[in-house]
Amino acid sequence: MTRRSTAVSSAQAERLRQALDGADAVVVGAGAGLSASAGLTYSGKRFEENFGDFKEKYGIQDMYSGGFYPFPSLEEYWAWWSRHIMVNRYQHAPRPVYDALLALVERKDYFVLTTNVDHQFQMAGFDKKRLFYTQGDYGLWQCSRPCHQRTYDNEETVRRMFSEQRDMRAPSELIPRCPVCGRPMTMNLRADDTFVQDGGWYQAQERYHDFLRRHEGSRTVFLELGVGGNTPGIIKYPFWNMTAQNPAAVYAWINNGQFFCPEKILGQAVRVDGDIGEVLAALGQDKR
Repeated sequence: MTRRSTAVSSAQAERLRQALDGADAVVVGAGAGLSASAGLTYSGKRFEENFGDFKEKYGIQDMYSGGFYPFPSLEEYWAWWSRHIMVNRYQHAPRPVYDALLALVERKDYFVLTTNVDHQFQMAGFDKKRLFYTQGDYGLWQCSRPCHQRTYDNEETVRRMFSEQRDMRAPSELIPRCPVCGRPMTMNLRADDTFVQDGGWYQAQERYHDFLRRHEGSRTVFLELGVGGNTPGIIKYPFWNMTAQNPAAVYAWINNGQFFCPEKILGQAVRVDGDIGEVLAALGQDKR
């Protein structure tokens, strides 16, 4: 079904630039690798700087695994999560990778489908109505049961928990509880079948599907950035299928190292080998 791509990066970068220049529409599919390129890494120095105390006390080794740690109290749980949300949702990424991406697509008819939950697209200036966050948002809470299908903005409380926590414990009076049933709130992240898809989620989904319908058969670039193999059914496989169904489409992806592509669309595929941020910046310079 698939074959490894071995094209020369410089030639492929020029092909990608030409495809973007000639596109009627661009569909960006973004995964965790895009935010990692922007500096939102979950391990190493950044983890040590922000969570060194949690590592020392609980033995947590990175931000991802910390999200699953069985903290003994809600105060400790929300001390962790308020800090996690703050550094990954309410602070700008250290490197301007999202800004470089916006500069490439903002004059095109574009739409973004992403599994990222860090809000960096909107912080960089992307149009909210051109974004579909399929897996949730660090900026939203939901009932942990959930007893109803609604989400709640958390910024004000998160900022207070972040600034007022002491000894890795959030103030008890700030612990969020469902306004309907009184159970503890939880993050609006797709981890199991309790994930709440509220009205805003379905509106974004419909805007995305409408975008695809309007551009059926047009010169569309399906640009995959930082998408791994954990959830290929959300971005990767649909991009492959839509490219195969549209002879005018281009499937492009930027990555470090080898990735696979269906042999059926190799003639429509462009792979650029390199760091996403560096490639996007170079493409932007070429346009100038």
